[in-house]
Amino acid sequence: MKERSLKEKSMEVNRRNPFVQLLGVEIAEVGPDRSLLRLALRPETLNPHGLVHGGALFTLADNAAGCAASTDGRTYVTQAGDIHFLRVQASGAVQAEARVRHRGRSTVLVEVTLTGEEGRLLATASFTYFCVDGSEIARNSPAAACRS
Repeated sequence: MKERSLKEKSMEVNRRNPFVQLLGVEIAEVGPDRSLLRLALRPETLNPHGLVHGGALFTLADNAAGCAASTDGRTYVTQAGDIHFLRVQASGAVQAEARVRHRGRSTVLVEVTLTGEEGRLLATASFTYFCVDGSEIARNSPAAACRS
């Protein structure tokens, strides 16, 4: 796939994800085995202390990793993920850069670096994904039941 079509496909998946839309996650770049996603911080993405919410960072990282994993054209679901928070940020934007580190027949390992203003490292994360039959997922999703 060409880089442009990878980004277009990823953006289509992003548009069908209401939670990601609610947060305002944007896809900046997509290439073979990599992606870069951004999140502009808003009051809805902050915790009660006025800092970026850990759940918002985890969601950004998971979606960046899933986007990078899917650049081979197959469908993946998260098997496991972990994140290590290093710094906090209260405003501006955060970006998640994801890179596939290992691609097997049925699983993919992706590492993510989350940075904030001026490239400050906020967190690191890693995710493992299962490769699944995309048509089976579509048939069994709650959204599919709403369409019939």
